[in-house]
Amino acid sequence: MPYSIGVDYGTESGRVLLLELTTGREIAVSAVPYACGVINKVLPDSGVELASDWALQDPRDYVRVLTEGIPMVMSDAQVEADEVIGIGIDFTSCTVMPVDQHGTPLCFFPEWRSHPHAWPKLWKHHAAKDQANRMTGLALARQEEFLPRYGGRISSEWYFPKLLQVLEEDRDVYTACQAYTEAADWIVWYLTGNERRNNCTAGYKALWLDEIGLPARDFFTSLHPEFGDAREKLGTTFYPLGTKAGTLRPEIALQLGLPTRVAVSVGNIDAHVSVPALAVTQPGSLVIVAGTSICHLTLTEEEILLPGITGVVKDGIIPGFYGYEAGQAAVGDMYAWFVKQALSSDYHNLALESRRNVYDYLEGLAASLAPGESGLLALDWWNGNRSILGDADLSGTIIGLTLSTRPEDIYRALLESTAMGTRRIVENFAQHGIEVNELVICGGIAQRSPLLMQIYADVCALPVVVRNSSEIPARGAALYGAVAAGSGMGGYDSIGEAGNALAPEVLHTYLPQSGGKKVYEEIYQLYRTAYDYFGSEHASLMHELKGLRTSVRSTARDSGAVIEQVQTICPPKRLPVT
Repeated sequence: MPYSIGVDYGTESGRVLLLELTTGREIAVSAVPYACGVINKVLPDSGVELASDWALQDPRDYVRVLTEGIPMVMSDAQVEADEVIGIGIDFTSCTVMPVDQHGTPLCFFPEWRSHPHAWPKLWKHHAAKDQANRMTGLALARQEEFLPRYGGRISSEWYFPKLLQVLEEDRDVYTACQAYTEAADWIVWYLTGNERRNNCTAGYKALWLDEIGLPARDFFTSLHPEFGDAREKLGTTFYPLGTKAGTLRPEIALQLGLPTRVAVSVGNIDAHVSVPALAVTQPGSLVIVAGTSICHLTLTEEEILLPGITGVVKDGIIPGFYGYEAGQAAVGDMYAWFVKQALSSDYHNLALESRRNVYDYLEGLAASLAPGESGLLALDWWNGNRSILGDADLSGTIIGLTLSTRPEDIYRALLESTAMGTRRIVENFAQHGIEVNELVICGGIAQRSPLLMQIYADVCALPVVVRNSSEIPARGAALYGAVAAGSGMGGYDSIGEAGNALAPEVLHTYLPQSGGKKVYEEIYQLYRTAYDYFGSEHASLMHELKGLRTSVRSTARDSGAVIEQVQTICPPKRLPVT
């Protein structure tokens, strides 16, 4: 039987899935945690401290996902290596890194390891806000044609703001960087030896559109006179999704235990690759890929320009359709914040199963509450607002706390805030002529939290469909590996054909319940009031608080001796796990 491998690179770990292409069965899955995780305090080895809003990673972790994860699934499945015909890659985006002319990350070289800008910047690196705001202002002043296709705002998470930050803060790294590449494209380069940049990350994260190309050179020189080569560091040739980037290099094939003839597809974004894996190949559905953050994706036959999205790209998700992206910047991260910080400082010492038990325990307590019983309202901006406001300097809010508020009250309010944020996005689509008839949700939480799925259905007044796979992104990547191989090798000739033929069964459909829907309608109106007040009318409140925090932390870093003295007098205490 032919098999395809999907490799899904997330924020904290990578997952490898072996998919049987005749039945659609997920034969084996392996998870490989990143040894360095998210680097947001100090650089490995050198100990160089990072400023606020930085988020980096180590490319060696990316390689370990391949060298450990692929042999693991092959061993677990006991499948012959010759039966594997393709590999597909998906990655968080925009996660980007500077490399030399051979594709070697600069942070691999000793002379660059102490330079923060030489390391990959993770998608949630938000330290390029100033550069993003200047780009947005310039694009508005020049009336750039591309800007309306990105909801009227350029995000600090995207490619060019991060690249401009390198130029302005570490010119040496910028000069040494021969290419600034998406991590998805780098993995494909590493596997095949071929630099093949995909049109999905270029379209949604790097301002490239098939109809008009990249912004003009003078757009970049207007930002900085030495930024004129920004387009060259990105590249100007981009390949459609499902394109065969090449086959495995001999030394890599030997390392992975696979034949060199295995086809490797060009890279893709982790959320976008999930759409065909969920058998969503036509307009009308809103796909919600829930993880540390959320990406919302939908399709139309005709292009509709609207504010408050993060991109609309022709053929960017499914060939023949315009694909729209919106999102929420804190979801799993927000829930983890509550468990890690608010409940116990010893959370990090718990085994994985014990951590899950904490979430299950909170879920059970929160499920015992009726809608509105907590008396709380939360805004889900723990990592800023991605859609519709597009403001990374907004922060989370909980309204209604009293001395009788319990942990489960707060946890339920956080779950509800996620659904409220999604409803605001659904409304924005509907107000501009893009109707959504159902929510199709994937990610581990879609199967682990029936409570959250029902809250989504009640808040949004829409059916919620959950399919029977907890590894949808990796499954989607495997489908693209099968498309890269083609039908001649036992794969498929289009992603639509592959997605429809190998769709996992529907595990559960959650329908809106009349009681919950009615109460949540009242809560949502309060949510909109708070949303507009803190997000638009008085956003300066949150901006100034965040600025104050950043300023004080910077001063505290410069006064380390004073902090050390205080901690000697009043040492921090570790709280017991309860």
